[in-house]
Amino acid sequence: MIFKVLSPQTVLRLHSRELPRPAAPSPSSACKAAGCRGESEPAAPPLAPPSSPGGGGAVPTPAALIGGCRPGGLPFAVAAGRAGFPERRNPPGPAGSFSSPWPRSSIAEGGPEREMTTLTHRGRRAEARRNSDKKPDSEEDAAADRDLNDDDPGDFKDIRLTLMEEVLLLGLKDKEGYTSFWNDCISSGLRGGILIELALRGRIRLEPLSIRRKRLLERKVLLKSDAPTGDVLLDETLRHIKATESAETVQTWIELLTGETWNPFKLQYQLRNVRERIAKALVEKGILTTEKQNFLLFDMTTHPVSNATEKQRLVKKLQESMLERWVNDPHRMERRTLALLVLAHSSDVLENVFASLADDKYNVAMNRTKDLLDMDPEVEAAKARGAEMIWAVLAAFNKS
Repeated sequence: MIFKVLSPQTVLRLHSRELPRPAAPSPSSACKAAGCRGESEPAAPPLAPPSSPGGGGAVPTPAALIGGCRPGGLPFAVAAGRAGFPERRNPPGPAGSFSSPWPRSSIAEGGPEREMTTLTHRGRRAEARRNSDKKPDSEEDAAADRDLNDDDPGDFKDIRLTLMEEVLLLGLKDKEGYTSFWNDCISSGLRGGILIELALRGRIRLEPLSIRRKRLLERKVLLKSDAPTGDVLLDETLRHIKATESAETVQTWIELLTGETWNPFKLQYQLRNVRERIAKALVEKGILTTEKQNFLLFDMTTHPVSNATEKQRLVKKLQESMLERWVNDPHRMERRTLALLVLAHSSDVLENVFASLADDKYNVAMNRTKDLLDMDPEVEAAKARGAEMIWAVLAAFNKS
């Protein structure tokens, strides 16, 4: 049987014809179940069954199409079947109910709601996996922050010193306010302290181990975060590391920051007036003062110690770490204490730390420090995750 699709104009023209009205059949049980009004509703003018070229059946009225029932009160599905139209897959339910376009099997099993719930759970599981992938980095940053803020129980909580400030404070003469004229190691030691401080604060790190680069001195320094630290020297060094086109090693960065390079195009990475800038930071923290002294032919700005308590606390912490609190394991030591010992040795100011000890204690402290610094940095760095930069700086100074 072939059906012909009638245009809306044809339907209206057929609807307007004056044809005899057929007798309305009595409402069926299916119509009553569907909530049809039957004869109580005014019937719309019927349509005569136009004969299509293929022998098509009757066409329902627009009112029947909208209302769901024919004028006679039969459900549209029944009427469409009698008129030759294919019956709908899901017949309409009671009046006011919603007829879902989904198959009944899909509705019984949960339908689109269950499918959307599954997609939601999948999205949440994927997000949870992404968060778990980011967790190690966030935990490492949090550990670095805790390590930065955790001091010894007897420390003063009102003054926070960077590693560079502690090294310079150990090297300064209390009354004269300047370092020894014969000390030419403190400049590079302060630059190494900048790198370790940035690593402890989670701003830089060494590149991971690889087959080609296994040694500490061959691994490049990578930028981890360029967030400001609040310290002028640290932020300036961060900008230099970020501006470099190719990553450099720890030893190369110490040379660049010190200005000891033969490449004229890389002199821009030199940090100038480092001692004076660190001393001014200590003056602002109330530990040093500023004076001018005359040395025959020229005047020099000096920074005598005004707060001897802070320097004594620092010296006492290093002495106890080598004597009363000696653990004989660098990995059990507090990382900032280990870093300060390495930097004090590299800056040639470690003698000032143990000078006030008795002879027997002095010998014990110096021997333990020598044993600690004579350890293989390559082996110790592989054991200590998070302290690789400390051992890399030590390896750089041992080679130079």
